Amino acid sequence: MTTQPIHDPRPLFALAVGQAEQQIAAVRPDELGNSTPCADYDVRALIGHMIAVLHKIAGVGAGRDVSEFPDVIDDVADTDWISAFLKARDEVDRVWADDAMLDRSVTLPWATLPGHVALDAYTHEFTVHSWDLAHATGRLSELDPDLAVQALDAFPRFAPPETRSGQSQFGPAVAVPDDADVYTRLAAYLGRDPRD
Repeated sequence: MTTQPIHDPRPLFALAVGQAEQQIAAVRPDELGNSTPCADYDVRALIGHMIAVLHKIAGVGAGRDVSEFPDVIDDVADTDWISAFLKARDEVDRVWADDAMLDRSVTLPWATLPGHVALDAYTHEFTVHSWDLAHATGRLSELDPDLAVQALDAFPRFAPPETRSGQSQFGPAVAVPDDADVYTRLAAYLGRDPRD
């Protein structure tokens, strides 16, 4: 009996994180206080959250307990957000370069999963947060629709509407027209109102 090769999510993860990097690099200082569709986060806090997520991904890959890692990094100067993001991304790339990571179980704050499944989930989280950031700063036209297609296909496995609670980062799905673009449909599926 042959086993199926493990799906390698790293190339798609790199695209999603690269898109987030481009969005962060484009943020002007006067936009850091803008509200975002991600509840409780302005642009500054959302960027700090994405950096914190990278720290968690590197941490779980290194076998660390990340349950006490912060959800938002907030000790970065306003002019240093992109360099902090790049430093955290480099650490993730270093830790996850080993192919064995893809089959190794990693313990996240919300589940224990094979590495390739965990990295898939984080790939799609970065896609959504790129939309959050682009929506808050008016750069929606710069997003890669293929990443949203992948995320919209994956989220029913990671965040089905019936499992969401008032404590979840995702709210009830929002109705949008059938012909809405893929990022609008993705945001709406996760409970973000694209009209806000």
